[in-house]
Amino acid sequence: MFLEHITPGVDLGWIEVVTGSMFSGKTEELLRRLRRACFAHQKVMLFKPRIDTRYSATNVVSHDSNELSAMAIDEAYKILDLSADAQVIGIDEAQFFDVSLIDVCRNLASSGKRVVVAGLDMDFRGEPFGPMPQLLAIAEFVDKVHAICVKCGRPAQYSHRLTKSSDLVLLGETDRYEPLCRHCFDGLTDNRNR
Repeated sequence: MFLEHITPGVDLGWIEVVTGSMFSGKTEELLRRLRRACFAHQKVMLFKPRIDTRYSATNVVSHDSNELSAMAIDEAYKILDLSADAQVIGIDEAQFFDVSLIDVCRNLASSGKRVVVAGLDMDFRGEPFGPMPQLLAIAEFVDKVHAICVKCGRPAQYSHRLTKSSDLVLLGETDRYEPLCRHCFDGLTDNRNR
């Protein structure tokens, strides 16, 4: 989807959300969109939650090792001050921010900025995750990307946790998570509930 059309002299902002399971390419798509904006000489700023240090403390890095420099922050409201001069704002791992991210994104878009958000729509239990449901509801553009189920090869939309931890936030990669389709996820969930 190509959303880079901006009418000169008109401040029209919007929100784009890229969502899906782990290993579906959300961050890769976020980085692709931001690189296109950079190529068009637009001022871009990228933010990530400080707790996400899996690959880098200062960059957003995809599973494919593509990366862009980012600002790691603790509270979503800081994006408003830090991005005052930016035309395009990227936010990765949005599910780790609190619900104040919703108003932050609204304010940015209303002030004429393009806001590109990437995050998990569901947690490891298959439940809506953090501010993502509300962001999906208020966004002008939503893209749900899918991984491939490691059990059967169908499109995967669930991030199945491989460890016993019940913590809502547990950072990890293929050592702790695998993408599953609905059928395979439901089969594992049914077995656990017996």
